[in-house]
Amino acid sequence: MIKSRITIKQLEAFVLVVDTGTFRKAAAALGTTQPNVSARISALEKSLGVVLMHRDAGSVRLTKTGETLVEAARQVILAGEAFLEQANRRDLIRERMRLGVTELIACTWLHDFLRAFRASYPSVSVELEVDLSREIDRGLVSGQLDLALQTAPFSSELRGTFPLGSYSYVWVATPEMAQGIGGNIRLADLFAHPVLTHARHTVAVRELAEIADHNGLSRDRVVHSSSLASCLPMAVDGMGIALLPRAIVQEAVAEGRLVELDCDWTPSPLQVFARYDDRRVPRFVRYAAELARLAAEDNTT
Repeated sequence: MIKSRITIKQLEAFVLVVDTGTFRKAAAALGTTQPNVSARISALEKSLGVVLMHRDAGSVRLTKTGETLVEAARQVILAGEAFLEQANRRDLIRERMRLGVTELIACTWLHDFLRAFRASYPSVSVELEVDLSREIDRGLVSGQLDLALQTAPFSSELRGTFPLGSYSYVWVATPEMAQGIGGNIRLADLFAHPVLTHARHTVAVRELAEIADHNGLSRDRVVHSSSLASCLPMAVDGMGIALLPRAIVQEAVAEGRLVELDCDWTPSPLQVFARYDDRRVPRFVRYAAELARLAAEDNTT
């Protein structure tokens, strides 16, 4: 029988070395050591009587046999997962999902999503990374992340990409600041105050810079932050007027700590997507992406 010669762990190690490009990264993804990964693949090669890959300094190269067998290894792993699902024993799937999310999601519906995923896959642990979208994109492409819940644009195309919704921007300020600004607000009125908003490289900030330059407005008072969560208390404390996604500020607005300003310009809405490499992820990652879509439906504004 195959179980007496080849194990799923050996096949997983083989596939992950191919996907991540190094034994070190594969070991990190598997939560084990580099020598352990090497030993699994050596045992697999010995059982098969073939050489699957050449180990070069800092990298690996598949042999022709390895190129042929890596996709077959993926199918065996997926079949094992499908077998447990068919038996209604998802609780026996003991794996890790490396999840990357942007701060917008972390501040809104992430916990609802994680609860739903845990209810379906109680034995799959989630390793969470909250970062800027471009950093998440790099982790996804390099094989360090399994699933990304992030904002567009992306540096690369993946077939496992579908939209989760859009998030509109609003201008907000304390009630006192809003009263001082008055009605019929123009962009120039807001630029008379510190403007608290996204990091410099984001789409919204690029659009803000373009409209400011077009109207001859100085950008000296624009305060950039890589943390949306940090912008919110700064706005509540009256340190400036904030340009943020409505989902981030809606609670503070409902409580009266901030008010929305009816300005004649806002940037394009944030577009949020679930993304994964459908050539290599486990079935539970695809299921997680669908759960993310459901969690996002009631939280898109």
